[in-house]
Amino acid sequence: MIRLQKYFSECGAMSRRAAETAIADGRVTVNGETAVIGQSVDPERDTVLLDGEPVRRDPRKKPSYYMLNKPRGYITSLSDEKGRKCVTELLSGVSERVYPVGRLDYNSEGLLILTNDGELTNKLTHPSHGVKKTYVVIADSVVSDEQIVRLGEPVTVDGERMQADSVELISVGDKRSVLRVVLSEGKNREIRRIFEANGVTVRRLKRVALGRLELGDLKKGEVRPLEKEEIAYLKRLK
Repeated sequence: MIRLQKYFSECGAMSRRAAETAIADGRVTVNGETAVIGQSVDPERDTVLLDGEPVRRDPRKKPSYYMLNKPRGYITSLSDEKGRKCVTELLSGVSERVYPVGRLDYNSEGLLILTNDGELTNKLTHPSHGVKKTYVVIADSVVSDEQIVRLGEPVTVDGERMQADSVELISVGDKRSVLRVVLSEGKNREIRRIFEANGVTVRRLKRVALGRLELGDLKKGEVRPLEKEEIAYLKRLK
């Protein structure tokens, strides 16, 4: 027996988090009955449907891995009930069904990994693995040295403790600052919330690296397959 969320992940249908949402929304059935969170299935005997379509393991199918330079104005989801644009709309050249690893909020941009390798997705998104993510942040003000120090200190927002691994000032211009921020966790809107708590408004936020994987010169809205060395590197991450 295997947890339903893990089964979806191993089949490459969606991530465990996305599967949990689909189950909660009543989109999943097991042997004709609506599934519930925490349910286990026997892959050899049970019939699992998502939106009426069967979900099965295919041992011949190799996982696929892609990097996307996500533009602003897209959500990191396969669909959206509010009618917003989804990153999957940018995957016209990708024949496989892949899903986003982690999230970049609607107004953020930059490096996003997409795959149907559920175990790798879990590794890259679970806080215990602490995969470092690097962002370039443009702030709507000249950030002082004192503020830089505070931005790197722990802060509690809405009862949730947050802290960046590092915050570094790259440059200061006319009424704006450019900073480099490194995170290990990546809670929902974490950088924006940390900055807001310290009186700094984020104008733009771009993820430029995931561990040693860099966005490089990939153009906005473009997608490319990961190279063998990049895939091997991700799989070696603890």
